[in-house]
Amino acid sequence: KGKGSIDVPGVFKSLNKTQEAPYSALYRFNHNYLLCTSPERFIAKRGEKIIAQPIKGTAPRSENPEKDKANIQDLKNSEKEQAENVMIVDLVRNDLSKTAIKNSVKVEELFGVESFNAVHQMVSTITSQVNPEADIEDVIFGSFPMGSMTGAPKIKAMELIEEFESFSRGLYAGSVGYIAPDGDFDFNVVIRSVFYNSAEEKLAVRVGSALTIHADPAREYEECLLKAGKILDQFK
Repeated sequence: KGKGSIDVPGVFKSLNKTQEAPYSALYRFNHNYLLCTSPERFIAKRGEKIIAQPIKGTAPRSENPEKDKANIQDLKNSEKEQAENVMIVDLVRNDLSKTAIKNSVKVEELFGVESFNAVHQMVSTITSQVNPEADIEDVIFGSFPMGSMTGAPKIKAMELIEEFESFSRGLYAGSVGYIAPDGDFDFNVVIRSVFYNSAEEKLAVRVGSALTIHADPAREYEECLLKAGKILDQFK
């Protein structure tokens, strides 16, 4: 092993222990590794039901129980976070409608808050009943890329991402998942991840936040540090 090599299984195990993320994944393609501890589901199928659960809205955890509860309430009551979340919910509703039985798209939960080891997240749940004429590829690619990682309107946002971002996202903001023999599937959103190239012994951690007209640049930067902090702690 070289000076810059890492113990991939060991780091992934440690990340899982600290993050306890429900949509984690370890992926390898030749010398490229993904160590993903994602809290976000992109899209899933259970029987005839399609489920999407975009995340928009982040708040820090606190070791003080009262402060931790206050952080949850601040997240729930934040007009800025709600505006971001509902924007993506509307986008996802439109995406699911492409392959849904008419009038079956529903928002089962709006502005729900889920707590993870590192952060609190605002999560909404949108479902639909899949049209029998739609196959797996229609459902997945009809919603890809996920709106929580592009913003809205999706096509224009992607054009701006291509114009202004200084690097290619690659697998970051993409998806890893499985398709079961019965046709059910579950795919995550590739965030809160370590990207490692063992040949070049290079490691990258990419994070971001949602920018709206109400965004405070300093707070958005703090959110990025919050998201990256628990991951970067593994390499200190």
